[in-house]
Amino acid sequence: MTTLSQQDIDRININLETSRIAWKELQVFFASGATIFVGGGLDLVEVAVQISKDNKAQVAQWLESGQIARVSDEQALAWYEADADVWAVVARPYVLVQAAESLH
Repeated sequence: MTTLSQQDIDRININLETSRIAWKELQVFFASGATIFVGGGLDLVEVAVQISKDNKAQVAQWLESGQIARVSDEQALAWYEADADVWAVVARPYVLVQAAESLH
């Protein structure tokens, strides 16, 4: 029998809360400054886990490298005009978003 760690359980729960959603549905979160873009080279679930665990060192590293950032006005407009879908998950107080085409 395999025993799951708390971190494994957290990842599973976050993964279950991840969904593909129209960017237009997230406008209220963008307007409040609560949307964080996660670059295609990162695992959306892993970023959510690290934010939820308050791993400040890892989050700071991603911010400094530009791998995560607040969604820019330009990106928001491009997704809006393209009627794009994104992958999204809540990592309070943020909604993390990743371009749908960046996931396999």
